[in-house]
Amino acid sequence: MTDVTDTLQLTVQHPRPGLAIATVAGDVDTRTADTLRHEASGIIEQGSPNLVLDLSQVGFCDSAGLSALIGLWHAAQAAGGALRLADVPDRLMRMLVLTGVDAVLPVHATTAEAVTTMADVPSTSAGEHGSIIRVSAGGGTGEPTGVEPIACDSAYDPSVDLS
Repeated sequence: MTDVTDTLQLTVQHPRPGLAIATVAGDVDTRTADTLRHEASGIIEQGSPNLVLDLSQVGFCDSAGLSALIGLWHAAQAAGGALRLADVPDRLMRMLVLTGVDAVLPVHATTAEAVTTMADVPSTSAGEHGSIIRVSAGGGTGEPTGVEPIACDSAYDPSVDLS
């Protein structure tokens, strides 16, 4: 049986205006899905309607997590942007395929590949170029337990493998 935790960490990079890369770490389940939906929707609403979710560090995802991903896809589209999933673990990929969600949400092998596909998606607003923010949630409440800005002194380089 999988150890399910109630901690979710979201680390966000803004490589260029209108685009964000959010690395999700932890389990995306009934305890943390609302946090993911809330925090990632905030990224979209604050000027980065084009969002890449790096899911390489997700250990478990249930139907609530899947619902959060679909909700984020809708939020990105409503903001005139797009959502891409990157480096999806095998177990989650099987769930996406079984439910048919992979036909709606573009899935990419790497974050760099997902970012490259966003090159044709126009930037609709200015974000903080090169900034990184880490959001942590825990305690089973679904509320963020901390937001930590992290210094980043270089722009995202799509030629660098982030996986």
